[in-house]
Amino acid sequence: MRAGPSQEDIRRHNLGALLRHVHLGGPISRAELTAKMGLNRSTIMALTSDLTAAGLVREELPRETGRAGRPSLVVRPESSRVYVFAFDVGPDRLAVARVGLGGVILDRKETVRRRGPFVVGELTGTLAGFARQMRRRTRDDTVCVGVAAAVSGGVRKGDGVIRFGPNLLTEDVPFGEELGRRLGLGLPVSVGNDANLAALAEHSRGVGVAVKDLIYLHGDVGIGGGIIAGNHLLGGHDGYGGEVGHMVVNPGGRACGCGSRGCLEAEVGERALLESAGRFPADQRGREAVRAVVEAADRGDIVAQEALKRVGDWLGLGVANLINIFNPEMVIFGGILREIYLGSAAQVRSRLALHAMAPQRERLRLRTSALADDATLVGAAELAFAHVLADPLEVLARAGT
Repeated sequence: MRAGPSQEDIRRHNLGALLRHVHLGGPISRAELTAKMGLNRSTIMALTSDLTAAGLVREELPRETGRAGRPSLVVRPESSRVYVFAFDVGPDRLAVARVGLGGVILDRKETVRRRGPFVVGELTGTLAGFARQMRRRTRDDTVCVGVAAAVSGGVRKGDGVIRFGPNLLTEDVPFGEELGRRLGLGLPVSVGNDANLAALAEHSRGVGVAVKDLIYLHGDVGIGGGIIAGNHLLGGHDGYGGEVGHMVVNPGGRACGCGSRGCLEAEVGERALLESAGRFPADQRGREAVRAVVEAADRGDIVAQEALKRVGDWLGLGVANLINIFNPEMVIFGGILREIYLGSAAQVRSRLALHAMAPQRERLRLRTSALADDATLVGAAELAFAHVLADPLEVLARAGT
């Protein structure tokens, strides 16, 4: 028979659970922690004492109580001391952030990236250089406890190898291993698909907080997706789940970078919109080009309006398919799809009325990303913090050696 958890296992779990409450919810009193975690006051006091001694949290008197009697101490994350590095590698930009415990962005650097396949050594060298600049600006008592990157591509679970990404590269890339070597921090680098990580970010810190079942759709050059079911990300057997951009919505339609035709990405992505609006090829691409089409449509530009209507048709059909399969409570549009949805919401909803089953759509909420362009970066930070939240004291001790 399988042995039950030891006292040390229980303690480790409780330390992680308490730190997660502080990390995601912000400052919280001991009394509130007692109620939320279902533990007695002496256990909460012991846990917070351990985390305080480790330098992960601090306790202080509340600024205002409004109540008689002895106030309950407030537990706050040590955001300025304990941090992670988060990286975002997109088709058009590179972003690096130093993110403190509690989700506070302490420092960041962003630069334009030239489109096309990347040379892994050159790219990781640039990212590591930004991180070193930030590290030189930190105090001596700070400690980095994790590193993670969001990339636009399919990432193999376990080793951070990017297996595919037609908008980024042409062969397998050991991205996590190379970035870790360049950083020289002695920490493993976790790597995740950008849409999957953005879905986690919206679920933990964005518009999808407290929503157990949601679908996040992310647009850049292509279309990606992250699916949260029962509070868990559906990653698939090897980690490649969520490639909703390659769901065929128009057989025999536009050619897609994956080799197929009529994929959602091919019919709804940046190029499809710009070509339909008569704006491709052009010097301006990316999110600004998409916003320009939406703004033109708002001003009455007939060509732009027709382009949004066409793209909205295919987007609505794709979303209807996802709703029928997964029955989410919420669908979130991020990246360039944020602007595309805002410009074609009526068309999307019209398609849902026609193609989504009534029971699945009657309680559905359609929303745009609350984290906007930072969703993928925030998601990478949460991935980096996952280790310390699972075993706070062990990870901190390892990072400090």
